[in-house]
Amino acid sequence: MTASAAPPDISMRGKVCLVTGATSGIGKMTALELATKGATVVIVGRSQERCLNTLAEIEAMTGSKNLDYLVGDLSSFVEVRRLSQEFLSRYNKLNVLVNNAGAIFMRKQNSPDGLEMTWALNHFAYFWLSCLLLDVLKASSPSRIVNVSSDAHKRATMIEPPNFRGKMPVGYITYADTKLANILFTNQLSYSIKSTGVTVNALHPGVVATSFGANNGLIGKIMQLYASTLGVKPAEGAKTVVYLATAPELYTTTGKYFVKCKEVNSSRLSYDTKFGTKLWQWSLDVSGRLGMDTRRIEILK
Repeated sequence: MTASAAPPDISMRGKVCLVTGATSGIGKMTALELATKGATVVIVGRSQERCLNTLAEIEAMTGSKNLDYLVGDLSSFVEVRRLSQEFLSRYNKLNVLVNNAGAIFMRKQNSPDGLEMTWALNHFAYFWLSCLLLDVLKASSPSRIVNVSSDAHKRATMIEPPNFRGKMPVGYITYADTKLANILFTNQLSYSIKSTGVTVNALHPGVVATSFGANNGLIGKIMQLYASTLGVKPAEGAKTVVYLATAPELYTTTGKYFVKCKEVNSSRLSYDTKFGTKLWQWSLDVSGRLGMDTRRIEILK
């Protein structure tokens, strides 16, 4: 059989996948690849126009009609709660949740809830969406949560959860801390739900030539120049995301960290279970103050 006559890959047909940060970069390529494999793909973006344009591109490239979108600001708890409720009103199952949306902020900026913006978007959006959709993920098991982290976590400096009311670093240091938080969250959640049929894994996509960091003026332009010179294309960066979302051999793999589709060790601090538990409780406390019903999540500690 020639390559051109090979049957299409429909390995994800019947599966529902939710991908955040999916209107550009590796999120967009992840959504495209999942649609190519036959999945129903729901993308999340901040702009309706960009979501519609992205879905039109994916449909044109794949022929898929099983495409949908949700619009919301993932740095806002109220928006994430509304978005999750909107998803649940449309779908009764969720097989793959890809937490991909993230950013770096070189100057201090607060979220709508008064949280430092890097933490709100990079950590709490993952925490909120995963916890708010955990019941439907359990009901859809076997299902998967894929958290996009970064090898930047190896340069994290935090020894305590941050105090948003006090002085705290911003820029790359805070970004690295939030990427460590992604892995600590992954490890804690995977242990807590290990018997539910829901797996949780994290990954480093590599340095990817995307618009990441473009919100930071001249510094952002330098970051993009660096990424465009040394980074891989978004399709390459998405490979590990898609692998974790779809690979049959990862059916029961959970609480692991991947680079280039290979399981590798993350930093020593990322395996600190006491720190992971402390970060989990802090995340619950912050979320509870914002109005999140944490009663069902409390038992996962």
